[in-house]
Amino acid sequence: MSSESSKKRKPKVIRSDGAPAEGKRNRSDTEQEGKYYSEEAEVDLRDPGRDYELYKYTCQELQRLMAEIQDLKSRGGKDVAIEIEERRIQSCVHFMTLKKLNRLAHIRLKKGRDQTHEAKQKVDAYHLQLQNLLYEVMHLQKEITKCLEFKSKHEEIDLVSLEEFYKEAPPDISKAEVTMGDPHQQTLARLDWELEQRKRLAEKYRECLSNKEKILKEIEVKKEYLSSLQPRLNSIMQASLPVQEYLFMPFDQAHKQYETARHLPPPLYVLFVQATAYGQACDKTLSVSIEGSVDEAKALFKPPDDSQGNVVKRRRPTLGVQLDDKRKEMLKRHPLSVMLDLKCKDDSVLHLTFYYLMNLNIMTVKAKVTTATELITPISAGDLLSPDSVLSCLYPGDHGKKTPNPANQYQFDKVGILTLSDYVLELGHPYLWVQKLGGLHFPKEQPQQTVIADHSLSASHMETTMKLLKTRVQSRLALHKQFASLEHGIVPVTSDCQYLFPAKVVSRLVKWVTIAHEDYMELHFTKDIVDAGLAGDTNLYYMALIERGTAKLQAAVVLNPGYSSIPPVFQLCLNWKGEKTNSNDDNIRAMEGEVNVCYKELCGPWPSHQLLTNQLQRLCVLLDVYLETESHDDSVEGPKEFPQEKMCLRLFRGPSRMKPFKYNHPQGFFSHR
Repeated sequence: MSSESSKKRKPKVIRSDGAPAEGKRNRSDTEQEGKYYSEEAEVDLRDPGRDYELYKYTCQELQRLMAEIQDLKSRGGKDVAIEIEERRIQSCVHFMTLKKLNRLAHIRLKKGRDQTHEAKQKVDAYHLQLQNLLYEVMHLQKEITKCLEFKSKHEEIDLVSLEEFYKEAPPDISKAEVTMGDPHQQTLARLDWELEQRKRLAEKYRECLSNKEKILKEIEVKKEYLSSLQPRLNSIMQASLPVQEYLFMPFDQAHKQYETARHLPPPLYVLFVQATAYGQACDKTLSVSIEGSVDEAKALFKPPDDSQGNVVKRRRPTLGVQLDDKRKEMLKRHPLSVMLDLKCKDDSVLHLTFYYLMNLNIMTVKAKVTTATELITPISAGDLLSPDSVLSCLYPGDHGKKTPNPANQYQFDKVGILTLSDYVLELGHPYLWVQKLGGLHFPKEQPQQTVIADHSLSASHMETTMKLLKTRVQSRLALHKQFASLEHGIVPVTSDCQYLFPAKVVSRLVKWVTIAHEDYMELHFTKDIVDAGLAGDTNLYYMALIERGTAKLQAAVVLNPGYSSIPPVFQLCLNWKGEKTNSNDDNIRAMEGEVNVCYKELCGPWPSHQLLTNQLQRLCVLLDVYLETESHDDSVEGPKEFPQEKMCLRLFRGPSRMKPFKYNHPQGFFSHR
């Protein structure tokens, strides 16, 4: 116990060798304060190698003492306790030595870390200074580059040459004795001379402007004098116009037109004469005029110059250029053209411009339709008034994409032209009726090299063609207005055609779009029309969708260019309780027959422009009848999806259970045909 108490009273700081014993220490003695030492200072004085050797020695002694204590405890005896206590005291001393060595190791580690941190801070400071210096160097290099690349404004000025400068500049500016050896002074002198020249030019410019103003004033005075003469001349001309109109003799206009008509080629001349005669006799709204350059037309009949032989000698083009020139020459049009303006009842005008291809000996036409009010073009009506298709198939089969002159094919082979259809957008369409209006007739059996324009041929086709043209424009304009309503899901029915349908029609049109010819050919329910040859590439194709409840009726429409004299053709496909077409449902075939075969009932008043919309309205009625007369499944609970609202004398007939699709007016019931 005495040893344990003495161990507890042992101080934590080890005294130096001259320190007094622990039991003799006086705490009030302040002189003892100076006798304590610092381990941090001792670290600098001690050798780490010796401390390491001391550490190993201490550990070995501890191992030896522990082994001896273990051995003594195992033997037992009276004197063993004293020996064990001695060895325990020695072990404690060694433990104190290990603790001191541990503290010294930690102090060395802390000092090493502090020294490393100080060295790192110095390195970071040096690195920051280096970065600052590098940035300053880079900044100075940029400034040097800017200075080297600096371009003065005088470099953009186009100065006179040195020879001209020393020749024209006065000595007080050129200063040859100074500027010849100093490029900087030379440049300054040249700039001074440029400034002097520009001052002189500016003064000259102001003088020219003043002269220009004087001349303009003189011109204005003369213009006023001439403009005062114009009203007098106009009044004289206007005074004679009532006399000409009263006597129906527009001498001035007619004289100018006939003077110009003398230079027309024979086919255009025949067209001009016959159209003018038809307009005077039958259609006062038909306007005929001649457009083009009369001087160029006159030049065609001038004899060739003597210099033409020289031109042939110096032309040595390549083969490709020769073919291009030959094609252009082959497709060359006459400088003059005849323009017909055909006015319809709704003030819409069909502008027809007729051209004559001199080397091909055929006529072409370009068409344009203008209306009194601007039309909002629906998406599906894009091709109705298109110049490329508005006159297509005016007569059956006349699409205007092939040349009517059989001799042209041999001419095309010589210059490498495959077909005329590649050039119709630029040249116009060579319809057959255009050739006949010009008095041209091309027999297919024996192609002739020269075809003479015949007045009688033109006269025999003039009236019929003009009526067809008016009918075509009116029908296309009517379709144009109808399509605008159809795209919004409205089927326009005029008051004259209301009696053709019952008062209440539940099915409605929800979609009306145009489709391509290829898309129509790929539809599975239009195979009959395609096989019958009724789906030509000159027709227009549309898709209508009629809905009522869960039933959807698709209608693929083929619109012939000759509408409305040629009715549209409908092919149907009903999606309700499966897909139903004319191949698997006789009633669908009957619905197609109602709109395709019995179309005359839906024509309405002449000229039957309401046929398409009446057919679509009839389809809505037929869908109502089809759905309302369908037998109800008693196993299904709830009300009937399509309650019967149409009055039918008989719901079904025959083994095929045909439904009553014929509407009887004014009784208002449906019956079988």
